[in-house]
Parts: sequence; structure tokens; C-alpha cells
Amino acid sequence: MERPYPCDVCHKIFMDTGSLKVHQNVHTGERPYSCDVCNKTFRNLSNLKGHQHVHTGKRPYSCDVCNKTFSKKSSLKAHQHVHTGERPYGCDVCNKTFSKKCTLKVHQRVHTGERPYSCDVCNKTFRNLSTLKGHQHVHTGERPYSCELCNKTFRSKSDLKVHQHVHTGERPYSCELCNKTFSNKRDLKVHHGVHTGEHPYSCDVCNKTFSKISSLKFHQLVHTGECPYSCDMCNKTFRNVGNLKQHQRVHTGERPYRCDVCNKTFRNLSNLKQHQRVHTGERPYRCDVCNKTFRNLSNLKQHERVHTGERPYSCDVCNKTFSNKGDLKIHQRVHTGERPYSCVVCNKTFSKKCSMKVHQRVHTGERP
Repeated sequence: MERPYPCDVCHKIFMDTGSLKVHQNVHTGERPYSCDVCNKTFRNLSNLKGHQHVHTGKRPYSCDVCNKTFSKKSSLKAHQHVHTGERPYGCDVCNKTFSKKCTLKVHQRVHTGERPYSCDVCNKTFRNLSTLKGHQHVHTGERPYSCELCNKTFRSKSDLKVHQHVHTGERPYSCELCNKTFSNKRDLKVHHGVHTGEHPYSCDVCNKTFSKISSLKFHQLVHTGECPYSCDMCNKTFRNVGNLKQHQRVHTGERPYRCDVCNKTFRNLSNLKQHQRVHTGERPYRCDVCNKTFRNLSNLKQHERVHTGERPYSCDVCNKTFSNKGDLKIHQRVHTGERPYSCVVCNKTFSKKCSMKVHQRVHTGERP
């Protein structure tokens, strides 16, 4: 059938004069339809009607597979691709496919370098409007998205969704090489570097490379000496907020991570995971010289110094060197006179915990 109504600006052809007139608003910038609640304007009447559902809460379009409802028919159609797996919009540069046309348009800016959305405070630019809006909360301090289970607040809706996986245990992103699962897409992308060996972020001081930009930023504090996070109880400073929060549990006594086998509690998740290997017998870290296995990476690294002879920890009083930091701390008590371990029976003090335990056998009569 002939389409006799062409646009005289871009030559797109339409079936009727009404559709042509609506389209011409794209070129003129005219938005003649206005919402009587919030005064937002639209190019055509159907977009205005779809928008009004925001105020009324009406969601008249329902998915016949999962019953999820939508305020716009176009949103329902895009959603249905989740069930069909259809991704009809393809990038003509890299052939990546998308379920929604708007997502394709945003993606194409990766290739064009276009970043049309600019922050009016710091002039930082963004590929899409939603990312700009999330960024603006950095300046306002606003955290409008709240978790209904723990009341933690977030700057963006996507951050809230990722956080909610903490409560549900959901890990919807899976590595196709090793089947390891993740709660968010970003962590999966970083994990892929384990298989590819890719470390795209490089320190401009020492050239050390990293798989995550956050790891690079944290590493750079080694060179600057900056410790921007301070404990308000003891003034001890830390390079990142995670270490500060973990430290604060020393003061509060909080031990939120519990072993479901023996009920032992821990201040941080990594210590719990290491402890659980006591029950499972898992020793995932192996020395490539002697094949000895270890429960955690730090013990493997310490062991490897047996083979290399490396002793990176040096006493600043007598220059004696040690293969691990714990031995250095114990040695320093020779100089400071510190004896932090005390016998509960006779109050005799010791510089090492193991020495105290041996001493206590005097009182218990134990002869192991």
C-alpha cells in the first residue's frame, strides 16, 4: 500500500496526515499536550495519556505470563521479551542485541562517544538521563530509594535492587565458564577478568594493574598515604569506608556474621567464609612449589616465603626481618616491654599467647 504522506524535513513516510503532524513535532520541538497535574508536556496525546497513569496509579496493561502490570502498552511489549527471549534491536557496529529500542540508542553512544546529558553542578556528562539523575544525588545528598526490610537508603533504584538480593539471596547473574553466580551484573563483568586475565586499570605510579577501577583507586592511596576515613571513637584512620565499618565493630562488639554449623560469630563476612572451611575441609589455595594447600590466600602467601626466602617485614628498632606481620608484632614487644596476655589464675603476664597457654598448664596439671 502506498504511503503518500512524506515529512519534508527527513522524508519519512506516513500512512495518514495525523501521524505526519505528530511526527513533525520532533522537528519543531512543539509539545502541545500538557498534563494538568504536573504541567509536563508531550508531543502527542497517547504519550500524555500514558503519563497520566503516573498520577492515577493506573496500570491497565497486564502480562499474561507473570501478571506484572504496566502503565503503557509499549512497556508491556518490551517486558514480554523477557519471556520470549526476543531481542529485536541490533547494533549495526558490534551486533549486540537488545529487547528495547531505547536501550539500543543508549548503547550506540558507546560507539559514537555521545554523552548528551550534563550535570549543571560539575559538568560531568552521561550517556543517559537516568544515570545523570542518579549522579545528581551525589551533590544533593539525597538517597530517595529505601529498602523496606532494613531501611537502608540508596541514590538510585538500580542500587536498591542490587541490595535487595542481600535479603532474598538471589544471584541472577551466572558466569558461563565456571557457573559462579553474582547478585549484580557489574560483579559478573569484573569476575570475567579471572578467566580472561584482563586488568584494564593501571596505576600511573607503579604500573600495577587491576581488574576493577575501585581496586585501583584503593591502591593509589598506598602512594598518597591518604586515609580519609576516621573512627569517631579512637581516631584511627582507614583507606576505605568498608575497613572503617569493620573496625567500628571492635568498639560496638557487633559480630553480625554467624556460622550455621557451630554458631560462632564474626565481625566480617570474609572471616566467616574462612572459618566455614574448618567444617567443610575445603583448602582452595595451593602452593605451586610443594602442593601444600591452605584455607585462605594470606596463609598461602605467607607460606610461599618459605620457598622464596622473602622477609618483607622489618623491625624499625633493630632491623630484624620477618616473613609475616604477626611475627614482627610479637618481636616488637621485646623492645616495648608489652606483655598483653595475662594468666587469670596468678596474673603473670606474657608477650605471646602461646606462652601463656603453656604456662596455664602449671595450674591445670595438663600434660599434652
